Amino acid sequence: MPFAQVSRFGVLVTLLLTVVVPFAEAHRRSELQLRLLNGSSQVKPSYDYVIVGAGTAGLTVADRLTEDGKFTVLVVENGDVVDSPRIEQVYSGTAAMGPTWSYQINSVPQVNLQNRSTAVIAGNLVGGSSAINAMMTVRGTSEDYDRWGSFFGNGSTWSWDGILPYLKKALNFVPPDPAVAESVNITYDTSYWGNSSGVYAGWPFFQWPGLTTQIEAFRDIPGVEFPPDSGSGEAGVYWFPTFMDPKRVQRSYARTGHFDGINRTNHDVVTKSKVTKIMLEDGTATGVIFQQKLGNATTYTTVKANREVILSAGAIHSPQLLQLSGIGPRKLLESAGLDTTVDLPGVGQNFQDHPMMFMSIVLQNFTTHPSPLDMFQNRTFSDWAQELWKTNKTGPYSMGIGNAAAWLGMPVISPERFESIATKVENQDHGGQLPPGTDPTVIAGYSAQMRNMAKAIRSTNTAFYNHVLSGAGSSGSLINLHPLSRGTVNINTTDPHNTEPIVDYRALTNPVDLDIMVEFLRFTKRYFFETRLKELIPRQMQPPDYVNEPEDLAGFLSENLSPSEFHPSGTCAMMPKELGGVVDEKLKVYGVNHLRVVDASIMPTLPGANTCQSVYAIAEKAVDLIKADV
Repeated sequence: MPFAQVSRFGVLVTLLLTVVVPFAEAHRRSELQLRLLNGSSQVKPSYDYVIVGAGTAGLTVADRLTEDGKFTVLVVENGDVVDSPRIEQVYSGTAAMGPTWSYQINSVPQVNLQNRSTAVIAGNLVGGSSAINAMMTVRGTSEDYDRWGSFFGNGSTWSWDGILPYLKKALNFVPPDPAVAESVNITYDTSYWGNSSGVYAGWPFFQWPGLTTQIEAFRDIPGVEFPPDSGSGEAGVYWFPTFMDPKRVQRSYARTGHFDGINRTNHDVVTKSKVTKIMLEDGTATGVIFQQKLGNATTYTTVKANREVILSAGAIHSPQLLQLSGIGPRKLLESAGLDTTVDLPGVGQNFQDHPMMFMSIVLQNFTTHPSPLDMFQNRTFSDWAQELWKTNKTGPYSMGIGNAAAWLGMPVISPERFESIATKVENQDHGGQLPPGTDPTVIAGYSAQMRNMAKAIRSTNTAFYNHVLSGAGSSGSLINLHPLSRGTVNINTTDPHNTEPIVDYRALTNPVDLDIMVEFLRFTKRYFFETRLKELIPRQMQPPDYVNEPEDLAGFLSENLSPSEFHPSGTCAMMPKELGGVVDEKLKVYGVNHLRVVDASIMPTLPGANTCQSVYAIAEKAVDLIKADV
């Protein structure tokens, strides 16, 4: 299936991509980090810390650990440094997505999706997925982060109060242009943000006026809240910023914030280098082996870590590398012919992502202009937009995928059925929702998660429903922020060293996901047909009107659902070991000394938001945890 069909970010994405090139800024190669090593021969024999992966988390940790000059750090990255106007470009939010700078991985055929396979998007370049994502700068609700710590009992620092300082430290918030903010009533509260990071949360210099109509229509629905800021930890309808440097009007990401311009003798980065194994001696991680290929020649280099190895390869490759190093489920490793150093059943399990489905409702009497369609249907407007962009980088071409959305809890979107859905989750055979042969500790962890999810379904402050607003006379993608199905990411046992891991989303394997998505459809119809939007004569285009019950939706979703919003998470879960956990609250791998995991794989459950901002915060918090052990 073509990537554009899989992603389904909205009806305008394909059109937007067709005009990317003419208005992208001319190619400009930024100053490279001066300690970028040219091949393995320049790598020192040892460093205090060796970080696997120069992505969102890895670059953040490396920058913070080296800024005071006390520690030496090597970052080993599989990809390369890439300069491209497609990466820099903010407009449309999707120019850098796709296979160009991602690992070439497809999921196994999904049984509940007519055996469709899905592209697994994970950044393969310096900057990682922060270089190719949609730049939506969103954090979860307070309950999302409290949930992480709850699996360890009371008093965990993994909580809203414990992570908010790091969410603030991770980003440099720049308020929107006052005139633009006034034109569409953008609200924000700087108390939820910081201003010292090199990674920016900025705003475009234009908004579609139709967004005001779409936002105000939610006031006709009981229970919908309107938080003062996207960072307040509250569910509702709100404005949120973009990962954008507002001065350059370019993507702001891990590379620009934590790599470019750094010139420290204690900070090295080696690219085009694939880590093949974590070295273990007497239960302690002592370094890594990485592989480099040049033509037909392949070289292997061993580098030692005097203090720690930090695994930041992402939710797809962190579990793979643990398993290849003998850390993981014994049965799996034995089937691949690998020795088991640490039998850790949770490695590669608990895989989660945000499923997307596309719903199209058109407002036939929508007459607010300008609108997104005017970029393609109104030559006068599009010429004006082009001139504005060329003159001062303002106007519609400064916009990403959007800055307004609904993030709503189940009692709001399904006041008559949320209780029965929660009860259904509580009464399930939780082990029966997981693959046959799943370890009892992993089942226990999943059961703990489902008990928590039942509570979340009853709460107005855990967002399940996400609908990004377009400012056009139509709807778009609906996102399930807390899917109950769990997948796996495991090594290919037939050829573990030379192949990508086997990725199985196990989409819709928990049938309650269908129940929840039925409510998404019902609520979205209610939003369009029972609020002030009804005056604009809505017409449902997709799915057909008859899709209202689970049996109908199952068929529709089997053809249309994407199991991924490109937010892979959970495969090295931070949970107690007896609950299938892989790392503890200090992000240390159970059973191994001097080894931590710092990336989206440690999230025990998904936040009800795009994951990038949370990964930055995890990395910032991890640095303090690492330094506390010195």
